[in-house]
Amino acid sequence: MDALRKLEDAQRSLLWMQQEGLASNHRDSDRFLSDFLLFLAKPCTSLTMEDKCLLISQHLPKIKSKVDYDASHSNDGCIRNEISIGSIRTNIDGVAMIGLDAMQRANSTLEDFCRSYFMFHEMDVNNSQSFFKFLPVLSFTESYIYQLDNLNENSLTLSTERISHDGTSKLIPLSDIFKIDPFRPLIRVLECRELLNQRIRVELRCGEEYWALERKLCIALGSNSQILIEDVLRAVHLKSFDYRVLNLLVYQLMREEVNEVHMEFLSVSEFLVEISDDLFDYEDDVLNNSFNILRMFVRIYGASMAPIMLAKSITEAEGKYAQLLKALDPDLSLKYQKRCEEATREGGNMGAHSLGLWTIPPVIVDEDCYRSEHLSSKHENLMRNHQSKQ
Repeated sequence: MDALRKLEDAQRSLLWMQQEGLASNHRDSDRFLSDFLLFLAKPCTSLTMEDKCLLISQHLPKIKSKVDYDASHSNDGCIRNEISIGSIRTNIDGVAMIGLDAMQRANSTLEDFCRSYFMFHEMDVNNSQSFFKFLPVLSFTESYIYQLDNLNENSLTLSTERISHDGTSKLIPLSDIFKIDPFRPLIRVLECRELLNQRIRVELRCGEEYWALERKLCIALGSNSQILIEDVLRAVHLKSFDYRVLNLLVYQLMREEVNEVHMEFLSVSEFLVEISDDLFDYEDDVLNNSFNILRMFVRIYGASMAPIMLAKSITEAEGKYAQLLKALDPDLSLKYQKRCEEATREGGNMGAHSLGLWTIPPVIVDEDCYRSEHLSSKHENLMRNHQSKQ
């Protein structure tokens, strides 16, 4: 009797759909819509039909995203291979995506990571078997991070017409991806490969915190707002979060416990490397309105005191670095110092840490004037090149 009643209800629903012009003459579509209408008509405590429709409209996008994600799973991973995009997007319907530009930008970081960090896992970077075994996961993760970093940098870059009629600077709007959960698609990829753990989650949150601090501090520079030294030093510490994520992934891939002595040493080394890179990229960071510790120190301490206070921070960090270096295995310590020397020679960066030589560039007091002069010079060079070709 119950089955017969259900059949009668379904037939009545289909007849009503035909009368109201809702039927499509497609059996599966009409049956689905008929079942859905019957479901809506079922009594449900105090909910009216309008309440039910409102609930569905509110939650349908989230439900669709979840269903699409589950449907996209395959035996060999969580990524839809049929969708090809550039670097402007990071996900489609919650599925992690990366572009070729992001992969190319991530390449140098990956090379440095493998040459500098594999030794802490007793791996030889020149051994192609160990290198290619971990390359897909490491490359995908770093490329995804670079893609997000590029979107964040774009929001800080002053447009070529940066000075409006009222004299204020204009910034590119922040991507919507940072207003939700930018790492969720990547987290899903790592989860389905059983590589995600709480420490990796924490480091990814550190990445979000760094980008938020970078936006806050760089915007504060342009608006003459207060900048706190605590925020600046915190940002420098957070900036290398991607190296820590990659390192923790190697531990996961090798199914090994994290070596806390190594992690602490590398954290201090990363801090010094970030300062070294900032000194090397200082002029470019001013032009691009990127986070740079020297830019922040100039604002906080003034042009004359900034180099002195920065040198003090470097000295304190180097003291801690030297102390932690002694705790490493002597052979590992020697290998890492040799790698630092190689990286310095290859990059041409004579401000690298651990070599006893730091060069702080002349500070730029008026950044707006520096940018204007750079743009004028660039425009003049373009005009000269154009005229010479005529």
